[in-house]
Amino acid sequence: MIEVSSLTSASRSLAWSAFTDPNHVVNWNFAGDDWCCPSCRNDLRVGGTLSSRMEARDGSFGFDFESTYTQVVEGSLLALTMADGRRWEVEFSDEDGRTRVTERFDPEGENPHDMQRMGWQMILDRFAAYASSL
Repeated sequence: MIEVSSLTSASRSLAWSAFTDPNHVVNWNFAGDDWCCPSCRNDLRVGGTLSSRMEARDGSFGFDFESTYTQVVEGSLLALTMADGRRWEVEFSDEDGRTRVTERFDPEGENPHDMQRMGWQMILDRFAAYASSL
């Protein structure tokens, strides 16, 4: 598994909301300014689906990202299975008055692990900055 984490000044409940509410997700769920997340749907329950769309702002490329929840512990843990069968989990924990969000995921086989780690870290850092701004 690959692990990335980031700290946000947002409370754990606010960080949870920013991570799971589609109205928030569309504001941070992309790695760079040349990308966007035009849509997100989230059925936050075991067996429910998280689905988001990532696109290049110039319209040259885009893809859908879909996962199914296997575990939901309100404010603490999300465990999901991605559409291709890989596992992904998100943990929320308190750290010195801030919230640490840690993601662990099975890598895909097409891109180097360092590239995958960097992309997921960039998205998580964007999340942390967004949540801190709320």
